Amino acid sequence: MSPRSTNPGGASRVRRRALLGTAVLVVLVALAGLAAYLTRDGRTSSKAPAPQASSASPSSPTASASASSPPHGSRSALPVPPSTHDPITFGKAAAAALWSYDTRAYSQHELLAALHKWLTSEKKYADAASVDALVPSPVLWKEMAANGQFATATVNEAHFPDSFTQALQADPGAITTAYVYAVTVSGKQSIAWKGSPHGGAENRLTTLAVQCRPSQPCALAGVLPTVAP
Repeated sequence: MSPRSTNPGGASRVRRRALLGTAVLVVLVALAGLAAYLTRDGRTSSKAPAPQASSASPSSPTASASASSPPHGSRSALPVPPSTHDPITFGKAAAAALWSYDTRAYSQHELLAALHKWLTSEKKYADAASVDALVPSPVLWKEMAANGQFATATVNEAHFPDSFTQALQADPGAITTAYVYAVTVSGKQSIAWKGSPHGGAENRLTTLAVQCRPSQPCALAGVLPTVAP
């Protein structure tokens, strides 16, 4: 991924991410645990590895299962956010959207635009950069598209992290400022490409920040830099 910008726009993104982190993490772990998250204390990263071009060997050690190929001639549609007030339901759908792509059906720019529609309209809580980081770069996308590469996702389970639940029980009112919930989702990403419909699969685990205000459907705030168990 490209280095973080040092221009005013980049500074704005940094401030937005800080606001998001404050909204989620103060509820997640309270003030005592905030420093551990900000310093990324060695826990598994929630950021999925950058997708590889289809020249990768299907016998890679990470290929733990066969990719599920869509029916012949089919193409994946761009992801559309569900209308729900349940952060768990939304978190599952968001994770599946973030772990899926289809270079045969749309461009990298179109996928980014579609994923941005999942983000909350409250800009001070919307961390678009954390979402963009999970999408292949334009250069890599072009290489993948030449080989018709696509990925599908299966979500196994989603839950509120224990630290989030405990902090919420200790201070139920803390959530009412931003109504941002932490949701940890586990699943699997299967990748295939032209000539290799069973390319491989990898387990995925991520913690999402999901905003669910009582007066409106849930929206994605961002992807946390570390996984909260």
